Amino acid sequence: MRALALIAAVTRDLSVDVLSELRQRQLEEEGRRYTLWGTHHMWLIAEAQLAAGRAIPPAALAAFRRTAARQYVGPEMTALLSSCTDPVLNIGEEWAERAMDRLTGAADDPWRDLLVHAFGATTAKPNARWDERARALIETIGGEQVRETVLTWLSLVGRPRTLPLERREYEYDVNNALDPYNATALRGLAWLVSLLPPHPEVARTLGALVETALKKVSGLGPRNPKVANAGVFALARSDGESALAELARLAARVTYKNTAKLIDAALTTQATARGLTREEIAELAVPAYGLTGVGTARHTFGPAAAELRVQGTKAVLTWYNAVGKAVKSVPAVVRREHPEELKQLKSTVRDIEKMLTAQSERLDRQFLARRRWAYDTWRERYLDHPLLGTLARRLLWTVDGTSVGFAEGELRTLTGEPVTSGSDVELWHPIGREPAEVVAWRDWLERHGITQPFKQAHREIYLLTDAERATGRYSNRFAAHILRQHQFHALAAVRGWRNRLRLCVDDELPPPTRELPEWGLRAEYWVHGDGRYPGDLAESGSYLRLRTDQVRFYPVDAPENQAHCDGRDYHMRLSDGGHPVEPLPLSEIPPLVLSEVLRDIDLFVGVASIGNDPTWQDGGPEGRHREYWTSYGFGELNPSAETRRALLERLVPRLAIADRCTVEGRFLHVRGERHTYKIHLGSGNILMSPHDQYLCIVPKSSGVPTPDTGYLPFEGDRTLAVILSKAMMLARDTEITDESILSQL
Repeated sequence: MRALALIAAVTRDLSVDVLSELRQRQLEEEGRRYTLWGTHHMWLIAEAQLAAGRAIPPAALAAFRRTAARQYVGPEMTALLSSCTDPVLNIGEEWAERAMDRLTGAADDPWRDLLVHAFGATTAKPNARWDERARALIETIGGEQVRETVLTWLSLVGRPRTLPLERREYEYDVNNALDPYNATALRGLAWLVSLLPPHPEVARTLGALVETALKKVSGLGPRNPKVANAGVFALARSDGESALAELARLAARVTYKNTAKLIDAALTTQATARGLTREEIAELAVPAYGLTGVGTARHTFGPAAAELRVQGTKAVLTWYNAVGKAVKSVPAVVRREHPEELKQLKSTVRDIEKMLTAQSERLDRQFLARRRWAYDTWRERYLDHPLLGTLARRLLWTVDGTSVGFAEGELRTLTGEPVTSGSDVELWHPIGREPAEVVAWRDWLERHGITQPFKQAHREIYLLTDAERATGRYSNRFAAHILRQHQFHALAAVRGWRNRLRLCVDDELPPPTRELPEWGLRAEYWVHGDGRYPGDLAESGSYLRLRTDQVRFYPVDAPENQAHCDGRDYHMRLSDGGHPVEPLPLSEIPPLVLSEVLRDIDLFVGVASIGNDPTWQDGGPEGRHREYWTSYGFGELNPSAETRRALLERLVPRLAIADRCTVEGRFLHVRGERHTYKIHLGSGNILMSPHDQYLCIVPKSSGVPTPDTGYLPFEGDRTLAVILSKAMMLARDTEITDESILSQL
């Protein structure tokens, strides 16, 4: 390339273009890169191409633009790029190519003017002049046409690249990243649609854009937080309940710190303007989505109709033809005569399912929020709310200290007595209750066929142990585990913990922390990076795994602890004249706080431990974790696994393979035709006869379908689904066709 650049410079003024084909091939080759090296050489080649009256290939121009968006390229390259205005967007992304298809090529094309104006989105928020120009463009084109067209573009963001790029060894997953040049225009388009009249589709698309822009890319992190933040800003300044609902949904789902702060600030502003608390606005922002009863709605389409019913976290549509008979698919008359209404209904179904998941996670975190409601307010916002009622009616509550559940159209006590009034309402928690009461409520839920959205009656309780009384100020209950760092990081964020990824660098970081301002406490889980060899690190330099240590509690305003990423001891970071603060005695931590914090950490270990990974039998790099993998993967059951064991003892007799299954100790025993198998109830790992030979079966990462087991008391236990799926397969081991499994049998 340097030789070609030199020749291009020397022959710049010659009348004969002797290098046109060579330059074209070189530029096309560079167009397959995400960013370029040696930009001064490429500038000379590109300049020679333009001087010869030839255009720079669009893919090469895109590579130049991406490079300039990510690094300094010098005034010559900057000037060259300023002169290259076509195509207006970089090719290679479906949304951008769809947008450029809309351009007419005319000098006064308002769509081109709109896209060019979108590139002015280089600040955190637009100024008055930017908005004024945007409004003028919307008026020229027409608001409805802008909404329909731009939302179509935004809905395509994140699709697979139309022009895949070559990934260099040092680069992150460039084909799943957003083009940084086009990303500026995306920010402007998000700002622009927020100037349109309120519309559910605008809010829905902006919410999806936020999530798409925050999707993690290997080696990079979130795709483009600036695009996500632009989407949040657009929602925050949009009028209408649908925009507020999207903010409430995102507040329960987004874990990226800076974007989460923007969402929280937007909701706080809305709450202040309405004279409400932050929690109240999150509750009131949940829409009914057209549901006329709790979890039900009926939509008519001429002679046909659809019944929408919420079942668990799914919204199910049942269609009826002109004579009122239920049919399996959408009636032809609906597809033919009501396409827009059908599209909107399907979008509503997706919105309901997204919101149900978000609100279920939010409610699961309310145990430590010390939230209390006035009875009438609670009934309006929860029990009788068309959407939230589908969750609230599957949970247990206390009304003025009396435990109640919803059955047969009423709130009822354990003895079946209706409760129709009260003063204060709280979420019921099993901590501090008599075991007989907890068991009675579990039986009550089963008797009424109620599947809870998360573990409540079956929630694990973590009481202070003798070992923790002995250590006094810290717990070693979850020390000495090896966790997959990135999975742990994602789980911690979902559960409200503040954490930073450990990199193999000379740096110090605070431990994963959960702040509990309602209790004046801060919980810490001490972790360190594991190893320093290539097999221990991701491409970004972050540790693939963590080693775990103590759990501690401090006053919420105590100075922060920190430790070197590679595992040196934690120490308290003190300001001038500051004094170290001792961790609080575990015996002084409220039992509810202790139990919920330890439950979070048990979840982190139970999900992220390498002991759960069936492919780690060899112990990983240099086999140094083989002993840990064996001891965890087949060892004593943690509280969550004990809950699973108790459930399986009641569940197994109902299974179609009941005559081949027994629960014994730490295992579900399954009798097949080839072998007898033991599935560990904590990890899901398998041993088979004879001699307890290990059997490796790797669950699909896309999710494990739960076999038809009839009634289950709660949702969300993926390990239970894995165990049951493996049991169903192994009970019929003569029907297995997977070669990777057959080779082990």
